[in-house]
Parts: sequence; structure tokens; C-alpha cells
Amino acid sequence: MAVGPYGALLDAVRGVRWPARRPVPGGAPGAHQARTRGIAPEFAEYRPYRQGDDPRRLDWKLLARSDRAFIRLAPDHATLGTTFIVDASASMAFEGKWTLAKRLVVALAAVAHASADPVGMVVVSSERPRRLPARARGGVVAELARTLDDTEPAGSAEVALAVATSAARCVVLTDALGDADALRAALSQHRAQGGEAHLLHVVSRLELEPRAEGVMATDPEDERVARPLVADTREGYHTAFDAWRAELARRVRADGIAYHEVVDDAPVDQLVRRIVMPAGVEGRR
Repeated sequence: MAVGPYGALLDAVRGVRWPARRPVPGGAPGAHQARTRGIAPEFAEYRPYRQGDDPRRLDWKLLARSDRAFIRLAPDHATLGTTFIVDASASMAFEGKWTLAKRLVVALAAVAHASADPVGMVVVSSERPRRLPARARGGVVAELARTLDDTEPAGSAEVALAVATSAARCVVLTDALGDADALRAALSQHRAQGGEAHLLHVVSRLELEPRAEGVMATDPEDERVARPLVADTREGYHTAFDAWRAELARRVRADGIAYHEVVDDAPVDQLVRRIVMPAGVEGRR
């Protein structure tokens, strides 16, 4: 796989698996438990034998004991298409946010692809969205990496609009400084329709811990909006920023959407392992 600067990262996440958060629609055979049940040696439950069933699937021991014919059922397994929706608005160019978003997409796409899941991407900026449909063929992760490396964040972006075209697993990477309410509504709708929804909130360490010296804070998507960030306003900034992030996380999780705040100075392979952790496990650690 030609992945250039991502090689070491992909080695670090090799062997990581990303299980579905709930049974997925049936389809091509894959690694995830499907909503349907098939006929297989792995036991899950019984159903009565029906004309046309393969006699080799009969539970002959049960037939001998009870004189009743039953088939052994097991969950089908299917693939789970994954679409990464990447916010490429101007605010994502701040410090290391864009680099983190790129590396997370490549690493998570490689993890999904290793289970034969189709992976695709929509990059949303002020220009026309760049779309790569979810595919399972070889080279798709490298194609995502090239597209991201060729993108420069700019302007504003309506990230929520891209959710409607997502595959079953929708993963949004954004700093949530744009259409956060619309995005949450779109992800909630996606989940209500049977999909899986993830919001990766990209934050810079410098946003969490601004430099000690006074600076002029400017909205990267509207340079007319600016205000000084000095000692007198720093405490208010921290209070407001912390409260906003906490409320965003609360609302997103209340809607059943998987939420993770990811900071640009964190090891990406560790973030990947936290993101793919099965639902409910993180809270018990």
C-alpha cells in the first residue's frame, strides 16, 4: 500500500479491529454480526426444520432424543460500509487540527478496510465536496490519503449536508465551529434509520491552553470577527470554551451518537484504539 508518511502509523494500528456498535444489515459476508440469522454450525438458537432446508444442518442428536427436527441457527456476518466526512473549513487549519484529522482518517480507514469493510470519504469545504464512494478494493486507503494531502482547508463548510449520502457507518471529523446543531440532527437521523454515527471533535492543544502572552483571536472563517485574548479575558474564555465542549458532548451522546474529543498532540494510534472500543467499554474503565 503506497501511503507515504503514514507507514509508521499504519504499522502501529495493524491488528486493531473496529466492531460494529449493533447488528448491521445483511449483505456481503464480513466481520460484523448481521441482523439476520443463517444456517451454520456455530450455535445461536434453533428453529423447526422446513422443507427445502439442507438436511446436513439438522441437529441429529436432538432429533434422536426428542423425535423433533430442528435446524441450528447462527448470526450471519456482513460487512459495514464506512464513510468519513471531513470538515475542511478554514478553522481546521489552526495549529495541528488538519494534520490530526488526516492521520485519523487514514488510520481508521485502514482498520475498517482490514475487516473487508468498504471505506469512502467526503471532504467538505467552501468548494464543491470531494467524494470518494465506499469501496473495499485494494488501494482505497492510499486514495483517501492522497485526497486529504491534496486538500487545503479554506472558507466555511456545511458538514451536515454530507451525512445523507453516508454509508451505514458515518464518521464525522470536525472542530464543530460551524453547523454543530445541524450536524447533530443529521447524525441523529442517520442513526434512527439504522446507521452507526460517530462524531470526532478535533481540538487543538492551543485552544485548550492559549499562550500566556496576549493575542488577537480572529475567526478564520470571517476575519471581521476578532477580539483580544489577554489576561483579563482568559478566564472567561476557558469557562466558555469548557462549558461549550461539555454541552456539545452531552447532547451528542444523549442522541446515541459516539462522541470523542481528539486533541492534536495526542498519539494517533492511542486515539484510534479509544475510538474503536466497543460501546460501553470506555465508561467502565
